[in-house]
Amino acid sequence: MGILAAIIVIFIGVFALSQHKSNKGGQSGGQSTNHVMGDGQKGVKLVEYGDYQCPICLLYYQPVKQAVALYSKDIYFQFRNLPLVTAHHNAFAGARAAEAADAQNKYWQMHDLLYEHQNDWAPASNPLTFFKAYAGSLGLNADQFEKDYASSKVNAAINADIDAFKQTGRPQATPTFFLDGSVLENTSLTDPQTGVPSASKLAEVIQAALAKKTIH
Repeated sequence: MGILAAIIVIFIGVFALSQHKSNKGGQSGGQSTNHVMGDGQKGVKLVEYGDYQCPICLLYYQPVKQAVALYSKDIYFQFRNLPLVTAHHNAFAGARAAEAADAQNKYWQMHDLLYEHQNDWAPASNPLTFFKAYAGSLGLNADQFEKDYASSKVNAAINADIDAFKQTGRPQATPTFFLDGSVLENTSLTDPQTGVPSASKLAEVIQAALAKKTIH
């Protein structure tokens, strides 16, 4: 009985560790997400790794949205998950909500709601209450949303994004932007006078990338 009890304790410990790792990131075995908007006619691609609970990401949210809308015919814009769970306790949950909405073709709508209402759900002890309300406002099937939110498939997709970011060799910080595979320093996207993210500065960077494509 003593040996059996020890085996059970070891098994529980291994299971708990694996669950902890799955929520923190690591080798996911899943498929990275592919949330892309824009027509990409000029072949330029802007990728953001972001955290829905990150207040700095929130500052970039509207400027990025405006600049991407301005060049929607010419570029692709992709958002990937990089929840910084040690700093933001609800970040992984926010990513889950967005991926669960994606299962019902409402990814970008949930993406926007999460940022626009960040101050409401971010400090919550149970953010799912807010996420279900957002899902309802988008007309999602409530039962399916909760099922997908809790699914291992969603968990694996988020972890696959984290793994993909680790492959870049960059320090984990959000937001991190890549333009045609090259990292953009966030200072290049901010107003030099105020230090605030600027749609016009991002537009300048995108325009330069488009011009480079035209030359080549």
